[in-house]
Amino acid sequence: MLGDLFYNLGRKMGPKIRKAQWMWTSFTGTEAEAIRLEHGVGQDLAEEARKQLPLDPDPRTRQALSEVGRQLAACVANRQRSFHFDAFTTGEPNAFALPGGFIFVSRSILELCRWDKNEMAFILGHEMGHVIRGHAIERIVTNTAVTAASRAAPIQGALGGWLKTVGVQYLQTAYSRDHELEADRLGVRLVLAAGFAPDGAIRLLSRLADLKRSAEPSTLGEYFSTHPTSEIRIQSLRRFLAALPQA
Repeated sequence: MLGDLFYNLGRKMGPKIRKAQWMWTSFTGTEAEAIRLEHGVGQDLAEEARKQLPLDPDPRTRQALSEVGRQLAACVANRQRSFHFDAFTTGEPNAFALPGGFIFVSRSILELCRWDKNEMAFILGHEMGHVIRGHAIERIVTNTAVTAASRAAPIQGALGGWLKTVGVQYLQTAYSRDHELEADRLGVRLVLAAGFAPDGAIRLLSRLADLKRSAEPSTLGEYFSTHPTSEIRIQSLRRFLAALPQA
């Protein structure tokens, strides 16, 4: 089924996405080629996301993201992957990852972290985990809107055009519970490898649990309301950390 989907996407929308999935699934394609082509798909989406989002112009925000993100990216085992970080201004805390390593976070989520680098590292590491584990590319290519578009008449700017129609709100909702917890675990691995403190993750999630009990649900936005509960995530991470050598 996925093969048919990507055949149609490639035939109707151009060679980039067809080649990306061929490399993704074919034994004859190398991992380096798959990553490079996935990056191209993500780049198209990122260009459209930047048009839709009010990007944060504050250089301090960019600097904080760059510093933390660079430390985390340096610890990714596969050196063929690259990551890019953008901040945007919205009232609600939010973050999402695009295929190829394009990470978008809202200024309000950084403020929720109180600009603590250990907590920021967990947010970025979590989103990077979605990219590394293939959740980000899977989300795009299994979406019913993309499936429908692949059967339509040829359109310019394949996935950028699709994102323009559905909006970035689609990207800001949670993955499956298993994918979210897996991204938590990988995010904490990156946090540890980069020299940040893993208790930043527990601290942030505990603060979220307190906020959910005391604040209006809308205060935290869809990002946190659609994720597994903070309590479930904390329990999962505590078990994971306890099982790590010298955690």
